[in-house]
Amino acid sequence: MASNAPKTTVFETMSALARELGAINLGQGFPEMEEPPELIAAAQRALAERSNQYPPMRGLPELRGAIRDYYARTQGLEIADDGVIVTSGGTEALAASLLALVRPGDEVILVQPLYDAYLPLIEWAGGRAKFISLTPPDWAFPLAALAAAIGPETRGIVLNTPNNPVGTMLGRSMLEAIGTLAQAHDLWVLCDEVWEGMVFDGTAHVSPLAIPALAERAIKIGSAGKIFSMTGWKVGWAVAAPALAAQIAARHQFLTFTTATPLQWAVADAFALPQHWHSAHLARYQAAKARLVDGLTAAGFAVLPASGTWFITIDLAGSGLPADDAAVAERLLRQAGVASIPVSAFYAEKAEHGFLRLCFTKQPEVIDQAIERLAQFRRTG
Repeated sequence: MASNAPKTTVFETMSALARELGAINLGQGFPEMEEPPELIAAAQRALAERSNQYPPMRGLPELRGAIRDYYARTQGLEIADDGVIVTSGGTEALAASLLALVRPGDEVILVQPLYDAYLPLIEWAGGRAKFISLTPPDWAFPLAALAAAIGPETRGIVLNTPNNPVGTMLGRSMLEAIGTLAQAHDLWVLCDEVWEGMVFDGTAHVSPLAIPALAERAIKIGSAGKIFSMTGWKVGWAVAAPALAAQIAARHQFLTFTTATPLQWAVADAFALPQHWHSAHLARYQAAKARLVDGLTAAGFAVLPASGTWFITIDLAGSGLPADDAAVAERLLRQAGVASIPVSAFYAEKAEHGFLRLCFTKQPEVIDQAIERLAQFRRTG
């Protein structure tokens, strides 16, 4: 009997193969750097000194307030007291939001390359997706294609800024143009912004919530796992105007209901850390990115510009390699002992096949070893 079960993701597949072969894993996006001792200490204190029982369904008031304060000082957002729902990771926030927004038969526009959870969540809610694609090698947003894709059954748009996998960002003028379209067609906008705290080139992060036309119709998704580099904590949130937030909370209560109480306290404490802590934390990752980019560039690889995320993208043809990312990724893993992710895995249709994604959140000696292996692979073809 045929199975309708979702396939194992490419990230899990490549990571499992990397473990099996003893390869360097630059595929899956998790840090292998020293974890922030301040956050470990905060979690230990919370376990010993705070409650370990159910928190409020929408999240601890202290954490919801810390999230609002963080966005007020970093992005100038004014968020209502009841505009934040704490979730078990950013993906649960996406799930609760899409279950709240999508009705059977609704059409939702997705932008490729895309995070692999968007499509199944929409389909599980009874919706169907229509795809538009960023244009390489600069991965420009296709505003005209978006306008053309909106039809009578379209109800919403899912955005991702900074974009995983390619690291590009949506600026204010583009978001304003998207807001004009959303307002004209009465669309909601769900924006995955989990990488907002990992921007390395000084580009300002702009949320759709900062755009007047979108303020009442947009949902912002955030993640402590990305801001504080504690991916296993799975603490995320959805932020929206109160009416939308209430709909999301109604779905969240029947998904995970709550998120681990001590970790919520720890994240609230983390948001209280001074700005110089955040700057120093970001600098560690900026140095790791520069190390990998500089090493690969010196070895003859064409590395595309990226503002944010923990990833860089290699242009295979520009690097003198075959423009078949899946085949090159498998050869890299088996022959060179380095795991990567083919960017074509981030497409549901009409995929680009000429690019590889690499994660740089590793120790310096691991990055150097990976560069050496990648350079040797490129020399020998």
